[in-house]
Amino acid sequence: MGKESINFDKKTREKIGKLFMTVIMFAIGIIMILPFVWMLSTSFKLEVDVFKFPIEWIPRRFTTKNYVEVWLNQNPPFYVYYLNSIKITVICVLGELATSSLAAYGFSRLNFKGRDSIFLMYLGTMMIPFQVLMVPRFMLFQWLGLYNTHWSLILPGMFTTLGVFLLRQYFLTIPMELSESARIDGAGEFRTFWQIILPLAKPALASLAILTFVWRWNDYEGPLVFLSNKNLYTIPLGLTNFIDEMGGQQNTLIMAASVSAIFPIIIVFLLGQKYFIEGITAGSIKG
Repeated sequence: MGKESINFDKKTREKIGKLFMTVIMFAIGIIMILPFVWMLSTSFKLEVDVFKFPIEWIPRRFTTKNYVEVWLNQNPPFYVYYLNSIKITVICVLGELATSSLAAYGFSRLNFKGRDSIFLMYLGTMMIPFQVLMVPRFMLFQWLGLYNTHWSLILPGMFTTLGVFLLRQYFLTIPMELSESARIDGAGEFRTFWQIILPLAKPALASLAILTFVWRWNDYEGPLVFLSNKNLYTIPLGLTNFIDEMGGQQNTLIMAASVSAIFPIIIVFLLGQKYFIEGITAGSIKG
């Protein structure tokens, strides 16, 4: 009876502890999401209703005119920033998936002299901050005629050390026997890479695609340095320009623009979240 009572008390304490932590995490989650809910609510309000107290979480005078004003009646209209960001982000995502997966395959599946040393030196470049490369890159792009074009953002965004590292670590978890079997059957390296390794690496590819999409979509410093034409601005730079022009007076328009800016990130994450954790954590198994 004594042991059963002790076990019962231990299980009860564990359940209470889990319930307590669940309540705390739920409360923290609610607190963190409240600013976004307020932003979304404000984007559908009239300006005179923004700072009413108590807060109208569901607007009584619901309007979509704020979005129409932001998307169509500004100079340039917000959809121009959107198209620019979509163009740059999509090309960067596709380019990085291609270059990182090919490099990761070479560093993980091919044996050549100095492979590991080269990979370590390649990883060492992650310690170089963007600010150190900013001026040389600016001068190079000016010399090449790429300054104030989207290519000044696309080309550097297609090659990242982190992408190669992430995919290499995942490729190492795939048994070498699969590649050896493919070679025995007469498959070349590219066919092995395309038909065997890549299909098995969908979680890692999805994780890298999500990370790259978020980084490129939210990139502010790059466009600030390399773009001067407003018609070429991306979402972060365009949003800042829009807020400056509004002078902080049109809160409903600013909130409508902000909601529009983050909406694609939420959609992409929701679509790829089932692969995200698996792809991030799998590389820690072997390395």
